[in-house]
This record gives sequence, structure tokens and C-alpha cells, in this order.
Amino acid sequence: MKVKKAVFPVAGLGTRFLPATKSSPKEMLPLIDKPLVQYVVEEAVASGIEQILFVTGRGKHNIEDHFDISVELEAHLYDKGKDRELSRVREIAEMVNIFYVRQRQAMGLGHAILCARDFVGDEPFAVLLGDDIVDGERPCLGQLLDVFNLQGRSVLALEKVPMENISSYGCVAADKVGERTFRITDMVEKPAREEAPSDMAIIGRYVLTPRIFDILQNQLPGKGGEIQLTDAILTLSKEEAVYGCLFEGFRHDCGDKLGFLKATVDMALKRKEFSAEFEAFLRQRLG
Repeated sequence: MKVKKAVFPVAGLGTRFLPATKSSPKEMLPLIDKPLVQYVVEEAVASGIEQILFVTGRGKHNIEDHFDISVELEAHLYDKGKDRELSRVREIAEMVNIFYVRQRQAMGLGHAILCARDFVGDEPFAVLLGDDIVDGERPCLGQLLDVFNLQGRSVLALEKVPMENISSYGCVAADKVGERTFRITDMVEKPAREEAPSDMAIIGRYVLTPRIFDILQNQLPGKGGEIQLTDAILTLSKEEAVYGCLFEGFRHDCGDKLGFLKATVDMALKRKEFSAEFEAFLRQRLG
């Protein structure tokens, strides 16, 4: 079955970026000239996703406004003859069908996914987290969907990370079944370094079968007193195979201030209109 729907959990408060996120969602922080969340939506669309559900919370109306039609702005751009800008603005509202649902209580990522049950129905679906911006020749989600189309089971995006950082991630034990494909045998949420089963971390891209909803419905709170998606996927792996895809591309962790700064520099150096001047500036500043 083709995966046509994707879920974007965006209800978090973004406290690591205060005070910038006091009145604007973390997902709307600009990376050059587009908000973070737009990069991830574009990845989903490029992977064949046709419908997106944002699981939102209080204060997230900026996301809805960004992906909606802006009559006043479009009229202003049209009157000023700014055709290029007008085209870019219209493309945002027309790229994909978007829906919204509220997560009324902050009960964890697993609970946020459960809020999407009515939208997803009895279909496999994708989950994308807006903190992770993946830069590569092929969309990260598209690589996961290739594995799903072959195996017909849930697929997680995996990345090798330094062991000193493994406690910041969900971590897997897995058996290699292909060049970059693994069958998951165990998962641990944010393990201590000495307890981590490998250096392969789960990053914010998933393709899940609908069985996950029944598991989440009965999932007890885990680490941090929240309903953990990792715990539910581990339970799922006992019932049906769950795979991991060691994706190709470079991931920017934009949920972290330093990661966000690195992403800004890296993406700016890829922009032809100012990359040479920007690189010269950086070289001058670095002596």
C-alpha cells in the first residue's frame, strides 16, 4: 500500500530557543529564508506524500498561517510586480493538502502520534520531526519508503552518532539485512553510554504501520513520565518486523542552538547568490 499521509508533531514548547520561541513556534525559526518546518514539508512532498497532519498545541497558529493563502500579501506582491516572490508565496499554500489537530496535553511524542489516529485510519503513514533537517541528493523519507515498499513493514531512519552523544537519542540493536538496511531487535530510549546496544541512533523520520495506534492506546508512560514512541515501536517489533534505514545525507540537528548555527552556515554556503561573499566573510572573521 502506498504511503500517502504524513504526521508532523509540532506541539512542543521549544524551550531551548527561548526567548525567541516565546511568541513564535520553534518550527518557524528561519533557516536562511524559509522556516525549518517548510524544509521538512518539502522533503515529504518530494517523497510522494499527498496529505499532512500537523499535531499542534497552543500558540502554533503561525504554522497554519504560513501554509495558508495570504490574500493581502499576494495582492501587494501582484500590485508591485514582484512575480518571483508572488510565485514562491503561492507555492507554499499549494504544495500539499494540510490538516490540523490539537494535542491538548503534553504527554510525549507517542501521545502526539496517537492524536493522528482518525486522520491516518487503517493505512501506513510517515512521521517527520521538524528538528531534523536532512540535506542529501535524495529525500531521507524517500529512502525509508523504498525500504517500506520492499518489506511492507515499519521503517526507522538511523544514523551513526559518536558514543559520547548516544544518551541524547533512541538507540537500536539490529541485524544487517542489506547494504544500508537493518532489522531492529532492540531499542533503548536515551541510554547511558555503557548501556547503549550500538552507535546507531533513531532520528526524526519514521514510516509506521497502523498497528502502532493500538499499542500506543495502551502504552504506559515511560522515561520522563511521557508516552514514548520508542517504547511502542519496541512492542511493535515483537509482533511484526521493524526495519531501520541508515540513510544517505547529512543531518542537521536544528533542535540544538549549535546545530542550528551549523545548519545556517552550511545551507548558506550552498546558495549561489551569496555563497562566495559569505565564505570570504567567514574566512576573514576566522583569520
